Amino acid sequence: MGDVLAGIQATWEFETDSVLIRFDRGVRRPKLFSTLRERRVPHEALAAVTLSPGKPGTVVLHAVPRAGADPLMDAAAGQLKEACDPYRLVLPVDRETLAEYYADALRDMLGPDADRPAERYAVAAPPAPLGFKAYDGKASFDGSRVRFRWSRTAASTAKWNAGDQSWPVSELTGVEWRSPEAFDGYLRLLPRPGACAPAPAPQADQDPAAVVFGLGYGPVHESLPFAAAVLASVRAQSPAPALTAPPARRDPADIADRIRHLGDLHLAGLVTDEEFTKKKAELLAEL
Repeated sequence: MGDVLAGIQATWEFETDSVLIRFDRGVRRPKLFSTLRERRVPHEALAAVTLSPGKPGTVVLHAVPRAGADPLMDAAAGQLKEACDPYRLVLPVDRETLAEYYADALRDMLGPDADRPAERYAVAAPPAPLGFKAYDGKASFDGSRVRFRWSRTAASTAKWNAGDQSWPVSELTGVEWRSPEAFDGYLRLLPRPGACAPAPAPQADQDPAAVVFGLGYGPVHESLPFAAAVLASVRAQSPAPALTAPPARRDPADIADRIRHLGDLHLAGLVTDEEFTKKKAELLAEL
């Protein structure tokens, strides 16, 4: 598609097979966006697209990811605040008509399996190496191994006695991330059955396979990308079949409706003559 829709804190570039989300620079944007910088989201990774009212004077374009398509959102498990959701584009209300056009365009790109969990991660995880400081130790990940180095003053006796930990990705089944914004936030590694590890302790502060967050420790913009990267590496150990691609051709009636909608935008002055001609030709080429 190649079109660009600029919102508050982010810009979406619509390409033929994906949406490239670039997060704007600024002191008021969430630190998670600063860490991510940009994300390429293939159409196959999306489950739905919605447009709804936001705060006064705004609308929100939301591309809802499929379960299992993005390791970041899998690791977050619904714990991200709306303001930190990288799939929400907040726009001034005077751009609602234009946002409707792009919402319709994205919906047309959804594949036949959009309502099913994805069999593989289609969105790239943050690259390793990664690390962060937890309350009771330091965590690091080099792409193949997770290491915990305990704090002499903050780690529990159980962790100190167990010694610093080093976990190959091959010995893990996943990661459990509890937001540091919760009272008892932590990051816990989930060992494979039979891995050389003690049974998980009921409390994260007693579990050598977990690090504990706390006030100022393990912030979202550091610990969540870390968890996502580990999760993606774990899944890569046993790759699943690729997703089914969306159909190449579309219903002619749908194309006609899109062209009429595009014409309305043109008459309203929201699309230039050049943009109208280009987009109309692209839509006709899809018949």
